[in-house]
Formats: sequence, C-alpha cells, structure tokens
Amino acid sequence: MREIGGYIELDTYRDQMLHEDGILLNSGRGCLWYLLKARKIRKIVLPLYCCDCVREACAKVGTEVRYFSVDEQFLPRDVQLEEGEWLYLVNHYGQLTQEQIRRLKAQYGRLIVDEAQAYFAEPVTGVDTLYTCRKFFGVADGGILYTDADLAEELVTDESFARMGFLLGRYERTASEFYADYVANNEIFAEEGTKRMSKLTQNLLHALDYDFIRERRRANFEFLDRALRKYNRLSVHSVDGAFAYPLMVEHGADIRKALIAEKIYIPCLWPNVLDDAEKGSWDYQLAADILPLPVDQRYGLEDMEYLAEEVQRCIS
Repeated sequence: MREIGGYIELDTYRDQMLHEDGILLNSGRGCLWYLLKARKIRKIVLPLYCCDCVREACAKVGTEVRYFSVDEQFLPRDVQLEEGEWLYLVNHYGQLTQEQIRRLKAQYGRLIVDEAQAYFAEPVTGVDTLYTCRKFFGVADGGILYTDADLAEELVTDESFARMGFLLGRYERTASEFYADYVANNEIFAEEGTKRMSKLTQNLLHALDYDFIRERRRANFEFLDRALRKYNRLSVHSVDGAFAYPLMVEHGADIRKALIAEKIYIPCLWPNVLDDAEKGSWDYQLAADILPLPVDQRYGLEDMEYLAEEVQRCIS
C-alpha cells in the first residue's frame, strides 16, 4: 500500500550514474555468476593472481577452473584455450588498455574482463565486462555487468539499508571501530545469491561527482608515482580514476606491517595467492610485495605527500 506523509527519508538523487546502461547487480561475483549461467560456461582459465571469490563463484555453478600467470605488464603468459574454455582477464590496477583488451579478444574470442580495479575504464564493445562498486565508492553492495547474454532466471532486488552501519560509522568515527562490520558485510556475498542492485545503492550512485572522483584519483596516483617510482619494481602508467598505486618493493609484508602500525592501512591483495602460488614465484611476489597505496577521493595532495614520506621512511 502506498504511503503519503510521515517523516522524510533519504533524498532521491538524480545526477547521471556511470555505467547505468549495464546490468545492475549486487556484487562483482554476482556478475560472474550471471555470465557463467547465461553463457553456460563449463571451463574457465583464471589468473593465479586473483581474488578467491572468483574461484568460489565458479565453484557455485560447477565451472571447471585452471590457472595462468601474468607477466610484468599483467598480461596473460603462455595461455592456450581448450575447446569451449573461456579466458578470465583481470585489469589489475587499470594497467591494461582498451587496445590490449581488443587484441586479446581477437586472439582468444571467449573473453571475460574483470574491471573491479578499473571502474572508470569503458567496456570494450562485444566483450563481457564486469565492475564492482564497493571498491571505489561508499556503498554496501553493487556490481555492473555488460553482456548480450540473457539469463533466463528472475532475480530479486537486494536491500542494503541494514548493512550501511560501517559506512555511516566511519564517516563520523574511525575505521578501526567499524572494521569488523566491514568484514562481515564482505562475507555476506560469499553466501548470498545473485540479486539485482539495491535501490539504496542505485540512489547513492546517482549522487556522486564522477568527474571529481576520476580526477582526484588520477592526480593522487601521479603524485605517488613521481615520489616513489624509484623504489617500484613495476613500471606503471597513469590511470583515470585509479584504484590504487601499486608499489612493488622487496619485503613488502614487513613494510605493510610498519605502515599499519602508523595507522596507514594497506591491504594484501590477495592473501589466498600466498597459499596457491609457489613461494618465490612471480605470482607469489605480486601478492606478497605489492603495496596498493590508497589514492581515492577522500585524500588530497597533502595526504599523498604524508603517505609518500611515511612509505619512504619505512623502506629506508
């Protein structure tokens, strides 16, 4: 029954939303589940340097998985597809260009591109592409999929109002106070089925200043690159709306611990690789030694200067 009157809820925002023309779902892994089901994918090749949630999504639908390594440019190394097999390409730190993705599409044909770390990258026409909202914006859920494959299943719409506490709490207090709630929200998607994106998340995504976010992230990335490239084992290029600055250094785990002690929270992406990859291999080094330094829209150049100084102090 329709309600009129009473107290006023959160306003409805009407600015343009980036990727609104995609299929709006509740998570990145939900996007992959949708694709696996819609395209009836039975075999897939994943990068070893990848989040284990991708493997879990494949297991849910019974898709057979094998792995490949990436090179210093995050491109597939020595991959040959078997009959009916698909290649799952992660655009690590947004370092792959559209032209590289087009070439890989021409080479392999059956290609899925994961843009979880490159929200501002445009999808390549004709390539199944997925995005994750939570890695870039203050929302509790959200994934976006570009595909021409139809899923012959009805999906319910998610509701996220009960999972907003860690976001609202951090806005007024510290991250450490609400970290457990943040982790709990992430764990929900391991068990929760694929749903349509919540109305609340869609509304918040209509309120964002995407031009500001894109430019702030790019400027922060470039500042850190100028300050820290002499330490970086990776050769990286500037990215519009960058996810993070990937600083790869020896003994990255020790430096990460030192930074966390100074309340500079640098995650390990992804700890599962440390168990899956051979110790000392390139994939293992990527997981152990890359420090994904934050460049997001909360921070300006003064913050980046402080961050760079602290990183240099820990390295030296």
